Amino acid sequence: MAEDLDYLGKLDPDDPKQASQQIANKLRAAILTRRLQPGDKLPSQPDLANRYGVARETVKRALEILRTERLIVTRQGSGAFVRAQTQRAVELRPHIEASFERPHVTIDFAGFSGETLRDALAEALDKVRVGRLAPETIAVRVLLSDMTVPMALPARAETQSDDPAVRERAERITRRAADGIIDQVAELGDLGLIRSTTVEVRLHRASPLFKLYILNGEEVFYGFYPVVERTVSVKGEPMAIYDLMGKDVPLFHYAVTDEEGSHGTQFVEASRQWFDSVWSTIAYRYGA
Repeated sequence: MAEDLDYLGKLDPDDPKQASQQIANKLRAAILTRRLQPGDKLPSQPDLANRYGVARETVKRALEILRTERLIVTRQGSGAFVRAQTQRAVELRPHIEASFERPHVTIDFAGFSGETLRDALAEALDKVRVGRLAPETIAVRVLLSDMTVPMALPARAETQSDDPAVRERAERITRRAADGIIDQVAELGDLGLIRSTTVEVRLHRASPLFKLYILNGEEVFYGFYPVVERTVSVKGEPMAIYDLMGKDVPLFHYAVTDEEGSHGTQFVEASRQWFDSVWSTIAYRYGA
């Protein structure tokens, strides 16, 4: 096959993940960033095995991962093809890491606490510390609900209304995540590993109903917070609350493509406009 496969990168011998998982991650990134378009045929198993210096069985396991995720379809005697529809629930972490392969990294987040972002960033930043990723600049903007003011959610289930004690608990969670993001990004700048690092956090008075990530202005991940009733400890006492469950909620992926009017391109642009509009109007500085 004469096709240049450099866009698929190489395996990292220091990565603890199995070769099949690494190959699946690289193919997934190529699909979700539209380097491989819907309907495109993937490189053949022998070509992929040769590219990565692995056995064909390893490639088969990688393709099976993508097939299970419904990113590709395999046709007997024809090979593997990218599915026509890729706006599906995806995992955020590999994309956060991929965004750090750019020289200038920008990440915008809007949501409840930022815990998922903090944890996903930690893995990418660890790779910066050991020299496996080397961006020149990192700029992060975080847009959160201000839990020091009355909110519709989270709320006390018994009264279905705002409760200062419930908000105080939520505010501690939010502050812990926000401060973690600020500290871990700033540390890389303090160590001289990154030429420029900035983290800005702003608050607003609207209840969080969804989470939004914008990576390098080109990819968007969007998910809804389900509202659930659960019992938590509030000031040492059990209390039933209506809470927002953010961990493990499905995230849907949209990416800018070369096609001007594509659904992905429009969604990313609308997300950027929404974020900037809230950021520059009703949002105010964290800690002010």
